[in-house]
Amino acid sequence: MGLVKDIYTPDFYQSIADQFYAIDPDFDRAKFIADIFVSKFDHLEWKQRTKHTTEVLHQFLPKDFSEAAQIITQVVEKLLASGASGGLAYIIFPDYIETYGLDHFDVSVRSFEVITKFISCEFAVRPFLIKYQDQMIREMEKWSRDPHAAVRRLASEGSRPRLPWAMAIPFLKVDPSPILPLLYNLRNEPSETVRRSVANNLNDIAKDHPTVVIEIAKKWKGISASTDALIKHASRTLLKQGHPEILAFYGLQNTAFEVKNLLLKTAIVKIGDSLNFSFELQNLHTQAQLVRLEYGIYYLKANGQLSRKVFKISEKIYQAGEVNTLSRHQSFKLITTRKFYLGNHKLSIIVNGQETLETYFELV
Repeated sequence: MGLVKDIYTPDFYQSIADQFYAIDPDFDRAKFIADIFVSKFDHLEWKQRTKHTTEVLHQFLPKDFSEAAQIITQVVEKLLASGASGGLAYIIFPDYIETYGLDHFDVSVRSFEVITKFISCEFAVRPFLIKYQDQMIREMEKWSRDPHAAVRRLASEGSRPRLPWAMAIPFLKVDPSPILPLLYNLRNEPSETVRRSVANNLNDIAKDHPTVVIEIAKKWKGISASTDALIKHASRTLLKQGHPEILAFYGLQNTAFEVKNLLLKTAIVKIGDSLNFSFELQNLHTQAQLVRLEYGIYYLKANGQLSRKVFKISEKIYQAGEVNTLSRHQSFKLITTRKFYLGNHKLSIIVNGQETLETYFELV
């Protein structure tokens, strides 16, 4: 697998130059490509290459932002008409609007509506949401009723209070009520992609305002099977936290289960290998019970403290007296999103939100 920055290829830039030339015959294709591939280009990482491309493009488009935005949207409309699908490299289009259009609200909003049908504008809209707040939320509420699924998704994804890899929206973390109407509009959303976005938005909200999401779950339950799945996905952080009210909402009682024989097959784990373990679970009830089964890994942090991350195993019905033996493994291969620290870590088994057996293992 290549590096993300390698999406910016000579063929991509030639295609971009040709697309702009087709709309604007004054677009100097040869000089555009020459200005892209300056000596520093090879040393730039992905985001740096994105910004570099945006800045170079700015030199070849009209200085008037409205005219430049119109050309970009015409390029996008032509790409859409041709049936092309927008890859990540095309993030330069929303980045251009974000970089140069923040003082041009109306033009930028209309541009987002077109561009997001080709390449999502979820990152680019966030500075506008912070600067214009109520005005931007009114536009996003309109987007939530748009006929195009990509525009509806922009309403929910762009307004997430805690969108990963993007700037947070502080005023929505404090009070999410301004975006609840647009999420309500999407409760019967036909697109699975949009439903997942709505669930992710609600999950963001749950991290700061759990009762808000619990109340929404109660109100939306039973609307449809897809809506039930949406609110279940929206409740995943609360479920992993073992929040009593959401556990009760889903009928997850945490009594009369026995976890035993927790065995570590690898009590000492080398970085790059996996922790392998097994355990038994028995339903001691005289009736069948719904069981949500998880395990927690308490990762050692740089400060010597342990920080838990919860992983789901299953959620299913256990018959009265049923006993199951389960085995799992947890990888400790090096990844970019987590740094491992050598020393003692902890494993716990979680049944319906309640930690039961736990044991330590050593990472070496």
